[in-house]
Amino acid sequence: MPSSDLPRFDTAALRAQDAAHHLHPFTDTQSLNASGTRIIVRGAGVRIWDSDGHEIIDGMSGLWCVNLGYGRQDLVDAATRQMQTLPFYNAFFKTTTVPAIELASLLTEIAPPGFQHVFFTNSGSEGNDTIIRLVRRYWDLMGQPRRKTIISRRNAYHGSTLGGASLGGMSGMHAQGDLPIPGIVHIDQPYQLQHGHAGESAEHFGLRAASWLEAKIRELGPENVAAFIGEPVQGAGGVIIPPASYWPEIQRICDHYGILLVSDEVICGFGRLGHWFGCQHPHIGTRPDLITFAKGVTSGYLPLGGVLVGERIAKVLIERGGEFQHGFTYSGHPTCCAVAVANVQAMRREGVIERVAQDLAPYLATAFGTLADHPLVGDVQSLGMVAGLVLYKDKASRTLFDAELGVGYRCRDHCFQNGVVMRAVEERMIIAPPLVMTHEDIDEMVRRIRRSLDDTWAGLRADGLI
Repeated sequence: MPSSDLPRFDTAALRAQDAAHHLHPFTDTQSLNASGTRIIVRGAGVRIWDSDGHEIIDGMSGLWCVNLGYGRQDLVDAATRQMQTLPFYNAFFKTTTVPAIELASLLTEIAPPGFQHVFFTNSGSEGNDTIIRLVRRYWDLMGQPRRKTIISRRNAYHGSTLGGASLGGMSGMHAQGDLPIPGIVHIDQPYQLQHGHAGESAEHFGLRAASWLEAKIRELGPENVAAFIGEPVQGAGGVIIPPASYWPEIQRICDHYGILLVSDEVICGFGRLGHWFGCQHPHIGTRPDLITFAKGVTSGYLPLGGVLVGERIAKVLIERGGEFQHGFTYSGHPTCCAVAVANVQAMRREGVIERVAQDLAPYLATAFGTLADHPLVGDVQSLGMVAGLVLYKDKASRTLFDAELGVGYRCRDHCFQNGVVMRAVEERMIIAPPLVMTHEDIDEMVRRIRRSLDDTWAGLRADGLI
């Protein structure tokens, strides 16, 4: 849609109203209000438009979630039909709804082997809170109540609720609210730039990083450890793609000590890595006991999350557990579930998973890889439809910019100005574009990213920072 065809918006008035009343997530409100918000008013395909008519390629799929792109009438129709029939009913008091039944069944069809049960939530954060409850209840029922501790990783993101933020390893979040809660501990992330040794191979680093889990289990005592949780690829932490040796060794360690393995697939699920779930990718190759999902299950059109519960756990909960004292008003919300059903069916019908694996992911890897020749850019990586690069002050010596310069944020702002959404995570610039991009979309996205890198480079030179 040309900008001239968009409805007219009074951006200044909307910004003032937003500043007066809206507290944004993960935001310095005073700083935001001084600069003003960017107001997004329309989306179509892989593009969005702001209130001033600027067209932007959405390189982050909204927030890792709009997998099928914007403007899908089939998903809108699914919501409309369900809203007209039964907009809401709960899953308490021996009741359920048809969409919740259909979605639970459909998810077990696409899940890895060994998953026949689903617990619905409203978000990934609530899903990971549910993980804590499920894991601890399971070990209580198994007669091992001392197994309470869950091990996670520093710089992991597992949500922002009290439990989710505790599972996550974000120091800024932990500093606000006396987190983590008891019974959650962290090991270092498998990020070779941060923790690798000079001359160390990726394979050796992956094994060494996995060994940190075994060391922590022994330190705590295996009889006290309940589970290990991890994202197949760390998303909000900066698209940290572990070496191929990492996850198989993590699986071996979990098996050896009999602890549960939780795969947080809020980002990596529903085709993001070219498989229904990230744990199925050969680079990952784990056999988790629990899988958290959200985001892509509805392509972000309505909020929905949940946990796929492996039979090892489900059997014990069902046969020995009695009433599970946990749930939400909107667990299995029928309209959200109806949209999820339509979303999964569309992905199957249109061969989205197969196209990502066979065509789009390899094409993105090649196109994004061309950015490695830029004087600012090193360590270009991708897996499926996620990719990241590192901004270096000096590539040859692998010297990073001082964090207080905020070079990533400079680059992010140039990206918006040049019509592409790219996220900054300290020294890393990352993308997770919709799974329905064309080759032409990818080429144009990379061109806009390169232009933004050029603008960042020119600005740093002008300021005497390089």
